[in-house]
Amino acid sequence: MGLQQFKYKTIQFFFPTYAGFVKQLVKNKINNLFNSKKDHKFLFILCSKFCGTTLMNQVICTSKSVSENNHNLTREGQQIPKVREVMFKDNRWDESVKYDWKYIKKIWMKYWDLRKPILLEKSPPNLLRAQDIKKVFSPSYFIISYRNPYAHYESLMRRDNMYTPKSAAEFTIKCLKFQKHNIETLDNSIVISYEEFTNDPSKLVSKISTLLPELNDIDIEKKFSAHNLLNSKMKITNLNNQKIKLITKEELKIINTVFEKEKELLDYFNYQIIK
Repeated sequence: MGLQQFKYKTIQFFFPTYAGFVKQLVKNKINNLFNSKKDHKFLFILCSKFCGTTLMNQVICTSKSVSENNHNLTREGQQIPKVREVMFKDNRWDESVKYDWKYIKKIWMKYWDLRKPILLEKSPPNLLRAQDIKKVFSPSYFIISYRNPYAHYESLMRRDNMYTPKSAAEFTIKCLKFQKHNIETLDNSIVISYEEFTNDPSKLVSKISTLLPELNDIDIEKKFSAHNLLNSKMKITNLNNQKIKLITKEELKIINTVFEKEKELLDYFNYQIIK
């Protein structure tokens, strides 16, 4: 074990709350002390869970101008120590729950590499609270993304055991309603669906570099390790068809009792009812 690794292990032993984040915190503390930029742009990916946000985050982070606040696993700022106790609760998908964003920003600033001009954050429940976020993070920019609700439904049922078929379908509709509101009210934003992103990744680069020219060096040709249906490192790929095929006829009947009532909303996002 090298001296540097020994130091990190020692710090983690005495401060177990920060296990997994010690190296990031120490490096940022040193780097930000001497080389930090004064003017930053805050970039938020607004997208529901299981809709490609981890993959999109990894793709954007190929740019040399970006710093993400959490390098671990799902790459979500809501799971950072101290913030986790505030944001990562069972009620995080309740839009009536309010957060102290000034406190959260103070913590996140320790985890971002402030030498980078673009500070990236990706926590799915943020899509419920974009209006509050932009009041504290200035200037703030947003990527608004969404996914075919049938594919979204399949991920919810397979990866999260808290849903019934009906409640999973209702959750997908809830997210689309909030995204519609975000599309119609947020400035400094781009809109790109999961399908558009995965079918033609160059569209993400085109749109995002128009919003933030600093991000014109994104690399879309790499293979990425974001968790996916196939559990393998792969290039950017649309997995919707494989997911939708896993939905049973019985499930489809239940889903459509929810979706058929929201046909106008699905039309807004160019999605069709599957019979």
